[in-house]
Formats: sequence, C-alpha cells, structure tokens
Amino acid sequence: MLKIQKYAAIDIGSNAVRLLISNIIEQKGKPTVFKKNSLVRVPIRLGADVFINGEVSEYNQERMIDTMVAFSLLMKSHGVVRYKACATSAMREANNSEALTKKIIDSCGISIDIIDGEEEAAIIAATDLSTYIDENKTYLYVDVGGGSTEFSIIHNGNKVKSKSFKVGTVRLLNDIVTRETWSELEQWIKESTSPYEKIDLIGSGGNINKIFKISGKQLGKPLTYFYLSNYYQTLQQYSYEERITELNLNQDRADVIIPATRIYLSAMKWSGAKDIYVPKIGLSDGIIKSVYFETVSSVSVE
Repeated sequence: MLKIQKYAAIDIGSNAVRLLISNIIEQKGKPTVFKKNSLVRVPIRLGADVFINGEVSEYNQERMIDTMVAFSLLMKSHGVVRYKACATSAMREANNSEALTKKIIDSCGISIDIIDGEEEAAIIAATDLSTYIDENKTYLYVDVGGGSTEFSIIHNGNKVKSKSFKVGTVRLLNDIVTRETWSELEQWIKESTSPYEKIDLIGSGGNINKIFKISGKQLGKPLTYFYLSNYYQTLQQYSYEERITELNLNQDRADVIIPATRIYLSAMKWSGAKDIYVPKIGLSDGIIKSVYFETVSSVSVE
C-alpha cells in the first residue's frame, strides 16, 4: 500500500529564509522516498543586521513576520502534516531573537527552534548521503552559510567529527571574520584530515549549487579544484552589477558567491582535496529527515 504525506522544513539562515516542502512516500517493503515538492527562498539577509548591529532591524522583523505568515499559508495549502522551523547563526546572535520569535508565533503560530552550530552540523551530516558517496572514501563535508560554515569528516560512510565555525558569506562581505578564526579553521581542517591518505570534498549551500548548475556537469560528477579556482578568478573580474547583468546571477547571489567560493577553495587547499561533489542537499533536507525519523521512532515506541 502506498502512503504519501507532505512534510516541511523552514531554514532561517543569515542570508536567506527557505521553505522546503517534501513528499514522504512510504510503500510496504521498500525504503521511504523523500521527494522535493516545492522550495521557496526569500533573501532577507538577517546577518547584515545582526553581525553589525547585534539585532534584527524593525524593517527585517516585518519582512520576517510577512514571510512566516506566507509560509504558514503555503503549508496549509499544500496540506503539510508536520514541519519544523530552525534558525541558525544570525538568530543565535541577535539580541532581539526571543522577542522576534514571539511575534512570529503570535502572528502565524510558527514556532522556531534556534539551534547551535553543533546541532546544525549534526542535522546536515545526518542527511542520507549514501546515494551520493562512495563508502570506501573519506570526505570533508562543507556546508557554507551566511553566518557560519559547518564542517564534517565522513569516513567509510560514517561521520567521524564535525565543527561549526563563524566563517560565513555575509560575515566575510562585511569584513568581520578575524584572522584568528581563519587560522583556527585552517588548523582544524589540516589536523582532522591528516590521518587520511585521500580526501574529497562534499559541498552544500546555495552558492555551490549555483556554480555546479553553471558548470553543466552531470549530477554525481565532481567539480575540480582547477575549475573552481578559475571560476573564482572569473567572478572577480566582473563588478557586482556585471555579475547580475552579464553572468545572470540574482542580486542576492552576485555578492555572496565570491566569499562562498573562497571558503570552498580554502577547504580544498587545506585538506588537499582535488575534487568537490555537489549533491544539492542542505539543512532543509536534514530537517525533513529528522522530523520524519522522530515521528517514526515515537510511533514505534507507542
């Protein structure tokens, strides 16, 4: 018998806010299938407020409330049965995050979990990578966000360790990442990858997805360090306006894509990786999986 339900994930990032709606397809005797149904992305860029002024501005509070009301209505229209909303780096650091989450609950009933960097890394790493990875290889998984980047070492199909660093695209754009943080990150990557002979990267996040799409590569094929490095040089030859008009990038992508590429290239350089695989998954996918498996385990316990 076939059972299809819709689950949703809301990812409140430092650059954009996303609503992912997925079909959860269950069939007796077969593995559960998670199929993306709809993805809505709103570039509110909370980090530009928080990392400079310490709180979300009145203007962006209103935008957040409007966005959450819209997401609530979309979930209702789709017939979503379960959802989870997670906020990351910017909301973690905002002085007024508690007041804002209360306004959002009052306006549309959406409850927001503000998760720490380690939990964020764990949710991302828990996403089923088996279809994307070779279990005999070792990977450095890099999820670049606006406020932080999550790194995980995956060896023989298992997550060995992970860590979150306050190195993100919006922070880099505003020049608020210290040299010490970069050094700490470099040291962590070098030490964590040194026991392994060969490392490949797995990259997730909107920017690497965009670069992968532009490359025209088939899903499952990696981008090389050489390709990414060349693309990075190309991006820097264009002004912000030209990246929008000539490279056809969205205005909220045309600036953050440069610091994002810098993070991936740095991770490849420090780990010695020659290839980066782009499975097009991220925090939203991890949230959907975590909600589903929480539901399954609670049903089995009962």
